[in-house]
Amino acid sequence: MWKKRMVDTIRGTFELFEKGEGEPLVITHLYSEYNERGNAFANPFTNHYKVYLINVRGVGNSVQATEQDDFSMNTTVQDLEAIRQALGLHRWAMAGHSTGGMLALKYAVLAQDSLTKIIATGSAASIEYAADVESIYCHQNPNFNRIREIMNLFNEPDLPVEERQRLSQEWALMSFYNKENLHKTYARPNSGKTVGARLDYFRKVDCQKFDVREQLKSVQIPAFISAGLHDAQCPYRFSMEMAELLPTAQLTTFNYSNHYPFFEEEERFEEFVASTC
Repeated sequence: MWKKRMVDTIRGTFELFEKGEGEPLVITHLYSEYNERGNAFANPFTNHYKVYLINVRGVGNSVQATEQDDFSMNTTVQDLEAIRQALGLHRWAMAGHSTGGMLALKYAVLAQDSLTKIIATGSAASIEYAADVESIYCHQNPNFNRIREIMNLFNEPDLPVEERQRLSQEWALMSFYNKENLHKTYARPNSGKTVGARLDYFRKVDCQKFDVREQLKSVQIPAFISAGLHDAQCPYRFSMEMAELLPTAQLTTFNYSNHYPFFEEEERFEEFVASTC
């Protein structure tokens, strides 16, 4: 189990969960809520790093949002900086999956001097991923209408827990190379519940203007990019693009994975994590 901790900062109090030893590393996501069970993406990093798994503003027991823009990437980076300072850390690494990876890119663009490295899995550097017909978020993709319905349902505060879990599984099922792997994931401790209000802000506001491609060319810290070759959320070519834009990037490809290589190719993902040290 992960150890829960409340951290007081100049920007409010934040809930985080920590585990592991070694170089400090922060992991979070733009619209996920974590608890003591940890997270499947974060867990492999605890074998090599001291991991801080953060509930961002408006999530879990962290400080609540008072304005809509409190959910933005820019505000979230400022909050992460306040948490880093409150922890007494000069610098730390950041890892993220999907929109967590996008946030890592944004952090590097805004404050690379606070980072030792970034690690992004199944991510993208711009909104263009959502216009690719291979992405389930593209209106030309056959799964688009259903995904939009699911995301709208997540924004309903009275959505029963059982229905939320069923919808989460349906969403995930579209993003596995081997569908049998999905069922194995639910037999393990995990957390990362979707927070509807933050998801809604991301897809309607932040995502619409997200593009850090030009700025990535100036990021000089080490960057480790990985992706499933069959990614149906952020298609593989967008990870290739990130690796080409970042001057020091290394790209790792998971040939038998969709959006979740840490589930579908666990041993290889653990090797990838070890290679980032």
